[in-house]
Amino acid sequence: MITVGMNYHVLAGKQQEFENKFNAVMAALNGAPGHTESNLYRDVNDDQSYMIASQWNDEQAFTDFIRSDAFKAVTNWGKEQILDQRPQHKVYKH
Repeated sequence: MITVGMNYHVLAGKQQEFENKFNAVMAALNGAPGHTESNLYRDVNDDQSYMIASQWNDEQAFTDFIRSDAFKAVTNWGKEQILDQRPQHKVYKH
C-alpha cells in the first residue's frame, strides 16, 4: 500500500470551485483500480493551499490513474482555470 500526497495551490477566490471539482473527481477516483480512499485537506494558515491524501494498493495503480484520460482532463482544466502553480505529488510507501 502507498499514500500519495497531492499538493495544490489555487488562485485566490477559486477555493470553492476547487473543492467542488474534488467532489466530482472522487467518482473517478473511487472507480479507479487499486484506489482505496482519498481525502481533501486545506492548510489552516493558507486557505489557497490544499493536499489530497490518496491511498492506493500499489504505486503502479496510481501511475496508471495519472496517465488516464480522465486525470489528464481534470489536470488540464486545473492548469488553465484554478491553479496558480504546478501541483506537487509525493509518494509515501508503507
